[in-house]
Amino acid sequence: MSRSPRVVLAPDKFKGSATADEVAAALRRGLLARLPGLDVVDAPVADGGDGTLAAALRAGWERVPVTVPGPTGEPVVTAYARAGGTAIVELADACGLARLPGGAPRPLTASTAGAGLVVRAALDAGCRRVVLGIGGSASTDGGAGLLQALGARLLDASGHELGPGGAALAGLDRLDLSSLHPGLVTAEVVVACDVDNPLTGPAGAAVVYGPQKGASAADVELLDGALTRWADVVSAATGSDVRGAPGAGAAGGVGYAAVALLGAALRPGVELVLELVGFADRVEGAGLVVVGEGSLDEQTLHGKAVMGVTAAARRAGARVVGVCGRRSLGDDLLRAAGVEAAYALTDLEPDVAVCIADAPRLLALLGERLVDDGLVPG
Repeated sequence: MSRSPRVVLAPDKFKGSATADEVAAALRRGLLARLPGLDVVDAPVADGGDGTLAAALRAGWERVPVTVPGPTGEPVVTAYARAGGTAIVELADACGLARLPGGAPRPLTASTAGAGLVVRAALDAGCRRVVLGIGGSASTDGGAGLLQALGARLLDASGHELGPGGAALAGLDRLDLSSLHPGLVTAEVVVACDVDNPLTGPAGAAVVYGPQKGASAADVELLDGALTRWADVVSAATGSDVRGAPGAGAAGGVGYAAVALLGAALRPGVELVLELVGFADRVEGAGLVVVGEGSLDEQTLHGKAVMGVTAAARRAGARVVGVCGRRSLGDDLLRAAGVEAAYALTDLEPDVAVCIADAPRLLALLGERLVDDGLVPG
């Protein structure tokens, strides 16, 4: 099959600088500045974290608005994406780091209840497959808030309901699942997850990710102990102990709650998102796919969105080039991974702070450079 001159723009977000949509729009401006008649398709992607909802909506899914409590209880307007009986729920948009008031972390009390209420809304509306993207979490509550929002009762020794956040789990005495949402009996829950951490211990949710959410050393110790108590009580209630399962520690333990109590399956985030948005159809016959993220580094090679998109593009026979804010991967490693060439904002502007602040303008210039260097099919 001959390749068309169509270019598919499929970047992930440049975290802290530009959304995936903004990255694609800037690259489009640059490409069309050089080749005004070029066939360009915007197909921004995500890996299950922030941007997952936007990717689904751009692919034509219906937006269903929901107002829920954010990570610290303040109301936020979010949504789930729906197609038929399937709903996509993005934890980050409901109660993730971006929803912290003023950006101030609450490592001990931040809750995942908001995501649980979005799932509840989807179940109430008749959805029988719920895909939950859990990246970008602000909480280390073991998914307890999510379960409470779905009807579980977490009780202390006096029979009182626990308050929000991971620290409260230290006082957990028993778990009552009798009022879980009835829709969960027949619904399929799938979790987009890109880490393999267990729930507790040196590689667990609190120790590895707690500091990124504002936890001090003392907080980490408290949270790890509280998650251990959570796992002990859940194991007693279910007769199964999955705290050590790969991915149990994802999103502060949401992976654990989903597997242990919702019967969820964990899937690689970008693989799942690309499947849901029909990426294979969008890339079929394209001559070039442009991938991208804020940093092309060693982590890129291990399940990040760039590699998932690259694999899909290569299966479709398209060439792949990458754009990024900065990169530490050499040309040989990138070529071995299927990326023909890569361009960084720092190639144009060595000051990283300027790259972050002025990313759209610089990305447009990179789009022009792709044409100038002969990488865009004509």
